[in-house]
Amino acid sequence: MRPNFFSSGRSPLSSLMACRGVVGRRAKQSRGKRRLAVTLLMLATIAWAAGCSLTSGGVAIPKGPISLQKLEYYPYQVKGYQNTYPNRSLVVLMPVDAEPDRNPGPDAPQGKAFIGVIENRNKTIIQRLYSDPLPAIVQHAILQSAKEAGLRPTAVAGTNYVPDLYHNYTYVLQTSIVQCWVEKRRGADGQYGPTWRTAANFGLKLALYKPPFKIPFWQGGSDSTYNDPPIGTFGLGPEDEVGIYDEPGQDLSVALTRGVAGIFQHQDLHTLIVQDVVLRH
Repeated sequence: MRPNFFSSGRSPLSSLMACRGVVGRRAKQSRGKRRLAVTLLMLATIAWAAGCSLTSGGVAIPKGPISLQKLEYYPYQVKGYQNTYPNRSLVVLMPVDAEPDRNPGPDAPQGKAFIGVIENRNKTIIQRLYSDPLPAIVQHAILQSAKEAGLRPTAVAGTNYVPDLYHNYTYVLQTSIVQCWVEKRRGADGQYGPTWRTAANFGLKLALYKPPFKIPFWQGGSDSTYNDPPIGTFGLGPEDEVGIYDEPGQDLSVALTRGVAGIFQHQDLHTLIVQDVVLRH
């Protein structure tokens, strides 16, 4: 008797065809998965290309009528004046915004400061820029810069110098914010799409008092302008220059940082304080 190799009763040919059918189905499934992967990759590539078409040098084209920007002081960005002042007390009064009445536009968020605009090539405003109220931001910046200089600053809520209130301190700084504005404008089209240029300006009017005297011990100002990209970067043309910062609030923060640090870079102020004879504080 011949051994029964196929207990199922099927012929060898039918079993072989069944195996081939299984392999064929698996091959079709594998090819289908590969097609799906290729399709997904193509869709991802198209989406990436579409995203790139909305940007220039990593800078997104503004969307919406308003944008909330973060305005801040960058510690130790300005070098050269750190720890050059004697360790004396300084009251930093709350700065006054000398330009609070700029037209903020119809969509201005409540309680925010209007600090700039983004414009198209025709100088038409396409987005208005806002930040938190300026006085507290600038006061905090002056505090940080004064500490870097070597002074002992103290913040108070008052805005005006009153001699009788500060007789226990060496100096009192009264400040007005005379400029805090940034404009970002679309420029010429380059090889990678539209270019953008940003100009930020910041300025302060200052009066330093020495209690109990009512006449200022020193008066001056501190201004700063920051262009991004810097004009004439590496000898490139405007269509090839790329900005350093993405957000206009960052450019204005650089101008603010340089303007505030400029207070303590005044050589005449530094000389006055270093040579000042102080018996206390």
